[in-house]
Amino acid sequence: MKLSLYTDYSLRVLIHLGTHAGELVSIAQVAQAYGISHSHLTKVVQDLAAAGFIETVRGRNGGIRLGRPAERIGLGEVVRHTEAHVDLVDCGGCLIAPACGLPPILGRAMRAFFEVLDGYTVADLLGKQRSLQRLFAAAG
Repeated sequence: MKLSLYTDYSLRVLIHLGTHAGELVSIAQVAQAYGISHSHLTKVVQDLAAAGFIETVRGRNGGIRLGRPAERIGLGEVVRHTEAHVDLVDCGGCLIAPACGLPPILGRAMRAFFEVLDGYTVADLLGKQRSLQRLFAAAG
């Protein structure tokens, strides 16, 4: 399974905010750190905020930060939220779908995929937090 760029950006935002625990960070800072489009990140940030993963603060000194502790943001929860369709294949129009053994196997694989992701949180992605902070500082 290949995750979408949208999910990739969502996870990147959460990692960046996790390295700045409690601090307000601008979307521009995140975009610059990763070298990605500010406008793309704005859409991602709005969605993450609406889902409660992050918090936005408006105003001159505003910015974004994690909406809850990194230990309470599950990777499976984020991926389920950001991936519009998690089916590996669409068997709906297939002639052999009623008799095929592939759908249950792929369903089992997806459940295993999410079972692994459900065992991790954003905090687990911050294992080398000092190294991450140095890399972000060098990019800024």
